Amino acid sequence: MVRIDFEKYARGQRIRWWAMRLAVYGLLVIWAFVCVFPLFWTVSTSFKTAADVMRGNLIPWFNFSPSWLGWRSLGLSPDTIFQISTVRDEFMRRLWNSVIISVTASALAVVLGSLAAYGLSRFSYKFGHMRNSDISFFFLSQLIMPPVVLALPFLVLYKELALLDTYVGMIAVYTLMVLPIVVWIMRDQFATVPVELEEAALVDGLSVWGAFARIIVPLVLPGMVAAFLLALILCWNEYFFAALLTSTNTNTLPVMIASQTGSQGINWWSMAALSTAGILPLVIVGVVLEKHIIAGMTAGAVK
Repeated sequence: MVRIDFEKYARGQRIRWWAMRLAVYGLLVIWAFVCVFPLFWTVSTSFKTAADVMRGNLIPWFNFSPSWLGWRSLGLSPDTIFQISTVRDEFMRRLWNSVIISVTASALAVVLGSLAAYGLSRFSYKFGHMRNSDISFFFLSQLIMPPVVLALPFLVLYKELALLDTYVGMIAVYTLMVLPIVVWIMRDQFATVPVELEEAALVDGLSVWGAFARIIVPLVLPGMVAAFLLALILCWNEYFFAALLTSTNTNTLPVMIASQTGSQGINWWSMAALSTAGILPLVIVGVVLEKHIIAGMTAGAVK
């Protein structure tokens, strides 16, 4: 009788184990579908005609035949890529603007944010009633404020300083935009490095800056790469300030994507083609930096 009860118990445990695994993997599959579907819709829409978009056809070669309509309207199809195209020239100019502004702002935010985070993780500060934890929360609280609140102040300030439609102005506002999240990421990263390593470096004759550059930075480099990529994504996709503070010289790619409207409404095929072309650089960066990103995430850089 005891043997039978044990077998029933073991069978019940196996059933519960498999049921739990099926539930977990089922939820992961559903979540993966939710995450991947917008990307699939964007890429597939770039190969649709107007009729296919209006009918809501989704699966290529099953309920619609792929077409180069969206890419041809941008001068990026195989039959137009080697021809003169003003739209393609405009796309390349906007893409270059996005690269310059996003990369520079992200790199600057990582440098400044790393220095601020290192200070918050190693030293004690006091500004009135504010301590380190209060200062850290102040940085994070900047993300709570909606960007539209800053529209008028930035517009007036940039007009007075002649920073409208300039690279310097856009880099400055993008750096301020992503700096809080970089500070929080890097603060947690520096907290994982033992203080004894710096003390040993100081005993060996290194200065504080020498210990930071030669000992600490190599250890937290994966976290810095992860923070840089996150800042780059936020800057690359930003639309509000790009539409508000630029006009002709420094317009970025999101502004061009949002402008794909005509007399018949939104040109979804052109917008999808532009969006797909705009996603590709981030995909390439992610593939190149994959090793560092995974290392940074496993080290606790991204939470």
